Parts: sequence; structure tokens; C-alpha cells
Amino acid sequence: MAILAAVYHLTHYKYDRPVVLGPQVIRLQPAPHSRTKVLSHSLKVGPANHFVNLQQDPYGNFLARFVFPEPVTELKIEVDLVADMTVYNPFDFFVEPAAEIFPFEYPEEISADLAIYRTPEPAGPLLSAFLQTIDRHPTNTVNFVVDLNARLQREIAYIVRMETGVFSPEETLAAKKGSCRDTSWLLVQ
Repeated sequence: MAILAAVYHLTHYKYDRPVVLGPQVIRLQPAPHSRTKVLSHSLKVGPANHFVNLQQDPYGNFLARFVFPEPVTELKIEVDLVADMTVYNPFDFFVEPAAEIFPFEYPEEISADLAIYRTPEPAGPLLSAFLQTIDRHPTNTVNFVVDLNARLQREIAYIVRMETGVFSPEETLAAKKGSCRDTSWLLVQ
């Protein structure tokens, strides 16, 4: 049985006088590589007097660049989305043979492309201590990732944070709580 989820998002700015807007880049379209099936998606932007260019960033994500040629008194962005949230096996993926055992080295042909993701922040005392406790003896990579995630689930309480930004690893470890983006950033380190 399919589980359908409908999402409506509204961002609405009203200005007390006409203002000139620079180009507005909107990233409110599902990623094409998502495993979640999107049944419908619409993006409505007002005022109607605008130009739009649909683009993709270097990572394959869709974005819409809106240009408003005249001053506006409001900016309204509406997104409607319906997704099929059918449960799937999260372990239905292929691991390259060279990466089956952790730790592993990335092949030279992709190492440079991944460098921005593999350059951690300078580690503070809490992150340094945390990293020292991670067993780096050769082990199955999937098991390593599952165990590390389970450890974070035990040690870092999940919270919903509406404010912008991401906690540093030091903040997350000190508070022993964080949102999904906070623990994700901790995992990146």
C-alpha cells in the first residue's frame, strides 16, 4: 500500500513600497536522483511579470532563476508536491569492490571531485576526542557506517530546530543533541 505525502510551502514577502529585486534562485524542486517517487510538483511565483530560466547546478539539482524586470510590492513563492513514500530497502545499493572494506582509498579518477567533501573542519577538543574513539581497523564498510549511525543515535538526542544554520561538531557534541543537519555535518567530519 502506497503512503502518499502532500506538502504545501508558501514564502510570501510584502514590501511597504515598490522594490527592485535581483535575480531570485529557487531550489524547491525535488532532486532527480531521489528514490522517492514524486507524483506531482508545481512551483508558482508572483508577481506574474517575470522571466524564468530552469537550470541544473553542478551536482544535478534543479533550480529556477527568476528575474523581475520591474519593481514589485510583493514576492510570493508557492510549492505543491505529492510524493509516494512507499518504504524501500535502504540497503538496496551496490558497493564498489574497492570500497567494501573500510578504511579504503578513493580511485584517483574521482578523488579530486570528492575533495570538497573530504576536507574536514579543524577539530576542536570534543571532536578530536570523539574521532579517537572510532575503531579504524579494517571492517565491512556498510557495517561501519551502520554502527557509526547507531552510535550517534544513542549519543546525540534528536531535536527539531527551526532556526537556520548548522551546529558545529563541537556544539553538537557538547549539547549531546542536534537536528538531522547537525548530526549529518558531524558525520561528514
